[in-house]
Amino acid sequence: MAEDLAATWGALLKVHAALVPRFDRELQETHGLPLTWYDVLLELNAAPDRRLTMGQLGSVAAVSRTRVSRVVDELVKAGLVVRAPNPDDGRSAFAALTPAGRAALRKAAPTYVAAVHREFADHLTAHEAEVLAAALRKVLAANANKLQRP
Repeated sequence: MAEDLAATWGALLKVHAALVPRFDRELQETHGLPLTWYDVLLELNAAPDRRLTMGQLGSVAAVSRTRVSRVVDELVKAGLVVRAPNPDDGRSAFAALTPAGRAALRKAAPTYVAAVHREFADHLTAHEAEVLAAALRKVLAANANKLQRP
């Protein structure tokens, strides 16, 4: 059992290490968007009013908390995101999606979705995908309050 778990964990790490650079390269070559930018734009697009505080964004984005501020700075410079003061908390600011950011996300989405299918989902049966998704959600839920990235 322990060997199976170690092999499962190792396979998860190897899949991540193999696919993330491919997705990043394809998004950059096709749309000029690094995967980290795409991730932040995706999270902001899904958020209420298409904005999140930096703390919230650090909690939901795949990019590390320490990198999220730098990624937002890059997105601001590119005109895809703006920083806005948080009227409820003067110590924090919102990162908000601009119309140009939403347009860039919409343009890149088909490329990203196609890559996810081609490189990942097409290699799984529907049942395997359901089981994998349920298992990963279970692990995330169990660690939700511990997933504070450095």
